[in-house]
Amino acid sequence: MKPVLIILFSLISLGLNAQTARDLFIAMPDSLLPTLTKNNRLDCLDFLASGMKAVVTNRLGGQSQMTHLSDTYVRIQLSPKSEWQMKVLPSPQDTAGIVVCTIATVSAPAADSRLCFYDAAWHPLPRERFLPHVPAVRDFLLPLPDSARTYRQLDARRAADISFVRADFAEGNDSLRFTLDTPRYMPKEAASELKSYVRRRLVCAWSPRGFRLE
Repeated sequence: MKPVLIILFSLISLGLNAQTARDLFIAMPDSLLPTLTKNNRLDCLDFLASGMKAVVTNRLGGQSQMTHLSDTYVRIQLSPKSEWQMKVLPSPQDTAGIVVCTIATVSAPAADSRLCFYDAAWHPLPRERFLPHVPAVRDFLLPLPDSARTYRQLDARRAADISFVRADFAEGNDSLRFTLDTPRYMPKEAASELKSYVRRRLVCAWSPRGFRLE
């Protein structure tokens, strides 16, 4: 009996791993992306398959557009100020099946992103398991040389008091890119002063332990 069960579980696991972003997007519960109905999602897929622009009227009466679709990735511009991404990731060694990561980003005007993780059945998984640390302002700041420790530069750092961090999936791989968007929220003079002492981007690579800073 045990060999039969092992084979059955193996087949189930293979079936989960074979799921594409399209399959998962269709099966996703409406509550996880309430702006779009299931019919909206199906229409987007049909439009792209027909070579048409995948624009639909969403549940709020606005226009949403699916801009990217591959076997492992979906990106939707939900509104002029919000977007949603989904990535199908290969399973870490200690996880059965696949891992689905979603990013919801809102810009008002500084962009800020929220990341969530799920299994293949859209059951929530703890973010800390796959992304122990979400980059914040302090992670982007470069050390100030002694010659640059002027009141203006120190004041600029103090002005960066709220973390606005944008997350995106990198093209062609499973990496996450984080961009500091806090300067958009700051006064122009302070943002300009801070610019020379901020990392442009942080990249986290996907590994058997989840996302880790490169």
